[in-house]
Amino acid sequence: MTDYGGATAVVTGAASGIGRALAEQLAARSARLVLADLDHDALTRVAADLAATSVALDVADPDDNERLAEVAGPARLVCLNAGVTSTHPGPVWEAPPAEWRRVIDVNLGGVVNGLRAFLPRMLATGGRHAVLVTASLAGLATWPGGGPYAASKHAVVTVAEQAAMALAGSQVSVTVLCPALVRTGMSAVGEDPADVARQALDAVAYGRFLVTPPEWHDAVRERGRRLAAGDAPQPPPLG
Repeated sequence: MTDYGGATAVVTGAASGIGRALAEQLAARSARLVLADLDHDALTRVAADLAATSVALDVADPDDNERLAEVAGPARLVCLNAGVTSTHPGPVWEAPPAEWRRVIDVNLGGVVNGLRAFLPRMLATGGRHAVLVTASLAGLATWPGGGPYAASKHAVVTVAEQAAMALAGSQVSVTVLCPALVRTGMSAVGEDPADVARQALDAVAYGRFLVTPPEWHDAVRERGRRLAAGDAPQPPPLG
């Protein structure tokens, strides 16, 4: 288990779910924590429990991300984890424009804004740094539904790939987390968020790019095969 030795780790969406689990794991690894979330009250409670600095913000706002980066200072690890689900998970044409904007602004915009705020600072600072981006299995495999959420997570995976390629050979690594169902406010069933957080941080330590459940690897490969062959898309089995 990597010991952060007081180095700064930033987590967005830290008030609950995977974000809180990441914060707890990082606290156990001796990180100096800077935690961010839109839910001020819940964030304050988590920050108090973990002796962390809290910054209430909206990740969809570029200025809020700049403010977070200024508060954090040089960060060894930035976890761009904040996200929302869609209230219209059915066919994409049924979700209204406002819902598309809300989900894209948070899920995709939150990652892009975070990269814009933190990467120049990381690249200007000596030593090794890492970015952990939380996407979803819904960004690697495709089902008929999923609405704006699935589309946003596919875009997040692409942005993480683009960032990793642009940063190749630099002192900054990128890891993207693509879990299946996790027991959070978005789902009553699934993996324990503590297990997901531990796997993600271990992947960061080993310099791995992608973290996704092994039982879904074949479904992801099959999607790629069908696309390359020009075959009609089919939903993957439900695991």
